[in-house]
Amino acid sequence: MTKRTSAFPLVLAPRPDDLAAGRWLYTRLRREILEGRLKPGARLPATRDLARQYGLSRGTIVAAFEQLKSEGYMEGRVGSGTFVARLLPERFPQRGAPPSRGATRPIARRLSAFGRRVQPFPALGVRPMRAFRANQPALDLFPTTLWAQVASRRMRHAATRHLEGDPPLGYGPLREAVADYLVTSRGVHCTAEQVLIVSGVQEALDLAARLFLDPGDKVVMEDPGYIGAALVFKALGARIATARLDEQGIRLRATDRNARLLYVTPAHQFPVGVSMSLTRRLELLQFARKHGSLIFEDDYDSEFRYSGKPIPALQGLDQHGVVLFAGSFSKVLFPSLRLGYLVIPPDLMDYFAATESVTNRHAPTLEQAVLCDFIVAGHFARHIRRMREVYAERLSVLIESARGKLAGLLEVSDVEAGLQTAGWLERGIDGESAAAAAQARRVEVTPLSAYTLGRAQREGLQLGFAAVDVVEIRRGVRELAVALEGLG
Repeated sequence: MTKRTSAFPLVLAPRPDDLAAGRWLYTRLRREILEGRLKPGARLPATRDLARQYGLSRGTIVAAFEQLKSEGYMEGRVGSGTFVARLLPERFPQRGAPPSRGATRPIARRLSAFGRRVQPFPALGVRPMRAFRANQPALDLFPTTLWAQVASRRMRHAATRHLEGDPPLGYGPLREAVADYLVTSRGVHCTAEQVLIVSGVQEALDLAARLFLDPGDKVVMEDPGYIGAALVFKALGARIATARLDEQGIRLRATDRNARLLYVTPAHQFPVGVSMSLTRRLELLQFARKHGSLIFEDDYDSEFRYSGKPIPALQGLDQHGVVLFAGSFSKVLFPSLRLGYLVIPPDLMDYFAATESVTNRHAPTLEQAVLCDFIVAGHFARHIRRMREVYAERLSVLIESARGKLAGLLEVSDVEAGLQTAGWLERGIDGESAAAAAQARRVEVTPLSAYTLGRAQREGLQLGFAAVDVVEIRRGVRELAVALEGLG
């Protein structure tokens, strides 16, 4: 069992003038224990430290401690100190409510319009890994030992400037490394001066929305699409117009011409998985230029491409500065890293820098420096190559197994890139029922309707293949087939 220790000062409510010091200390400590602020097993400060902190004699502190020990609230351990008792007296609750002061009315909070609109992003809980966990890389294959070596080396050579912080745009060497990577691997046209380091695509979306959207402005999103983007736009009071998809990607309409922002995932559409065709990309750029719209290109997991000819990023085709290009290292390395990037047209850099400076200030410098070293040393590129091979094998196993076990139940798309794919339900099965039946057999799938803002075009499921090995994928296919057969 983990021992609770504390070297921090113990802050107690002020002593009333008419209450003796010893009585106040005893009563206050007892109440802190009963109300759960001092938890069972917590270590108390030394009597000398408490005496010095509150200007009391050490004898007063010792007397209060001894009385609480005799009543079963504290216990002393030779050579270790004084602790809150793990088992409190039975006549008192471990977490008692504070003394009643009569009925009180709830405080009437006055929230802003933003506060009334904002909704929480779905939490990522820790749970057993199962097929078909989506939107997650193979964390068990990440080279943690290598990352620790790089981090240790960086910490040993950390300079004062690494402890001071960075300008709003981020750590200069990392911005250069990201720009070099994007120019070479993604066909992006940028310099390091156009790169803003952010905590991830979610922050990039928030920055862009704050700068370019007022309440009532229109945003066009793919449907189905990324709910995290919709949450940002809704919180700021924007009107979301949904655009349908076909085999070439997003289909804009004439009524979308007054949109201030167009949010797209062209490399690997989320969650369907289709890659936007070159023709559709050029049409999208022309549309944005003609109508004065800004495009937000979310390049969330394009590093992992398994087939087809590589298509440059939409930003790489942009000749008029209408594209914001965002990506994250969460899906490539590990989610808790919380580092990403936003490539910004040169004339907008000052606006983004100012906004970042008054919201997040800058991303953590030491984490940026470690990531930069990881990239510059070639570890990042080698990790991507290795994972691309692993994920390609897992996708192949999923497609092969699905063709044999899920025929007539679920048509799984053979995507060209990404960490997940979509499966289209047959026999009139709806996605929510399929997901519930799969969950009962320890299989994770997400109904595509969960990502739909308008009316679903077709019932389907999102299936991840990157996070689990081929044995689990085969088990997942077998169990999913049983679940779907029971619904047909």
